[in-house]
Amino acid sequence: MNYCPHCATPMVKRNSGGRERASCPQRQCGFVHWDNPVPVVGGIVEWNNQIVLVRNVGWPTSWYGLVTGFLEAGEMPEEAILREVKEEIGLDATLESHVGMYEFYRKNQLLIIYHLRAHSGDVVVQADEIADYKWVAVEKVQPWTAGTGRALQDWLRSRGLEREMLDFSEANN
Repeated sequence: MNYCPHCATPMVKRNSGGRERASCPQRQCGFVHWDNPVPVVGGIVEWNNQIVLVRNVGWPTSWYGLVTGFLEAGEMPEEAILREVKEEIGLDATLESHVGMYEFYRKNQLLIIYHLRAHSGDVVVQADEIADYKWVAVEKVQPWTAGTGRALQDWLRSRGLEREMLDFSEANN
C-alpha cells in the first residue's frame, strides 16, 4: 500500500502493535494498514472413498486442489464451506470434522479446512470458477506443498495414511 486510502498521503513504515506496518504519517488521519490475513474455508469433500479435487479457472491444467472460498460477513466457517461446496461443485454435503487451520502466506490467507461427506458424486461445476474436477481414491491422492496440501496431508495421516508432499507444480498430474 503506497498511499493512505483515507487521505491519499504517501504511507510510511512505522511500528504499530509491535510490527512494522504501512501507516499514514498525517497526525489527524493516523490510518494503519494492519494487513490482517483473509479467512478462507476449504473442504476435503469425500464420497464413496474418493475425494473431489478441482481446478480453478486460470490455473495450469496440472493443478488441482480442494474446494475453497472466502468467508462472507455474518457467516460462520462451517456454513461457508457448505455454501462453497454447493456453489462451486453443486453438491450437498454433511460436515464431518474440522481438520485444522493453516497459513497461506503467499496470499495472506488463513485457511480453515473441514472434512465433508458428499450426499452424491454428481458434480455440477460453476463454470466461471471451476474449470475441471476429478474424483481421486483416498488411497491414491497425494498432498501438495502449496495452500491446502498440508491440510490434506494431515487428514490422510488421521486415517493412517502417511504421504510425502509433492511439489505443487507436479501435484495431481
